[in-house]
Amino acid sequence: MPPSRNDIRNDIPAARAATCPTCRQPFTPIRRQRYCTPACRQAAWRARHPPPAPEPAVAAPVTSRRAITVYQCPHCDTRYLAQQWCHDCTTPCTRLDLGGLCPHCDEPVAISDIIGQPR
Repeated sequence: MPPSRNDIRNDIPAARAATCPTCRQPFTPIRRQRYCTPACRQAAWRARHPPPAPEPAVAAPVTSRRAITVYQCPHCDTRYLAQQWCHDCTTPCTRLDLGGLCPHCDEPVAISDIIGQPR
């Protein structure tokens, strides 16, 4: 007995035309083809994968955390900016907070001093 044949699977009827999801043009697909041309396939991929957001035009300057940290000597209460040792007492200082130099007197000022929060 010969093996059964399914001629329906081998026939490609003319009514099996598909529509390209990118350009909406009818075409006859070959195997599992979804798009009419490689250009439409590439356009669909680009629509699904948008380009990444551009980098910001102005980048913040890179500074170390130590360069903007205010330290205070526990013995003589002298404040230092970006220096962890007291030069007078030769002892290590304690970290207060981030800060900088006062524009009027050039003394180190911590952010917690400005906003009034306790240390």
